Amino acid sequence: MPRPVNITYRIFPTPDAVAHAGAHLFANAAASAVQTRGRARIAISGGTTPEAMFALLADPAQPFLKQIPWDKLDLYWVDERSVPPTDADSNYRMTNEAMLSKVPLPTAQIHRIEGELDPEVAAARYESAIRNSFKLEGAETPTFDLVLLGMGDDGHTASLFPHTEAINNLTDIATANRVPQKDTWRITLTWPVINQGREVVFLIEGADKAQVLHDVLLGPYQPDTFPSQIIRPASGRLTLLLDSAAASKLPVPENGETTGTLELK
Repeated sequence: MPRPVNITYRIFPTPDAVAHAGAHLFANAAASAVQTRGRARIAISGGTTPEAMFALLADPAQPFLKQIPWDKLDLYWVDERSVPPTDADSNYRMTNEAMLSKVPLPTAQIHRIEGELDPEVAAARYESAIRNSFKLEGAETPTFDLVLLGMGDDGHTASLFPHTEAINNLTDIATANRVPQKDTWRITLTWPVINQGREVVFLIEGADKAQVLHDVLLGPYQPDTFPSQIIRPASGRLTLLLDSAAASKLPVPENGETTGTLELK
């Protein structure tokens, strides 16, 4: 049975507004984690919305660059394509060009997935890197302070694609996942690790996501078909930052509010 979860969805008029909200959330999560635990560990995703958010975080005209305690931040990726870090499809390359090359984040605190390696090797090396940086022992698994996710128009998140083997992986931290529908391999965090995050947030925009978002949140529980449904954090809370186009098929918040809530059993 799926774990119950309380969902808060915040609706913004434009993708740019979603990116600004994501930047505020990122900066606040990093500062709070450092204040509480002395270090911030954040896992990020690729895609258009994060790219705009990363550019804001690195922009000296914005407040975030000075607000974030970069010296105490460890940055990880939720998933990566099986490509070199210089490839146009690399999530690392996008992040580096939009943010990493412009901020004072020490190289040792950037934990990229080595997509240029054999996928199984890349997954094993990434899991080892996470274990070492978190100082995990035995069967311990990591608890990220913030996990930022996107969602595809097929209902996938991270690189957990419909009807792929990674959906059934309950034991590893990271895994290689063959994605037949794209004729490729991906490396991804497993969903139990994502669900262990202290704060888990989806950034979703675009009219092409409206119907699948409705089906994920309000349709029957079919995680093999809609892997995003399996993201139900152990905290019992899940946040969605949406533009109005993506949110167009969700219940309209009452009294003209821009924040709605759902309780999924």
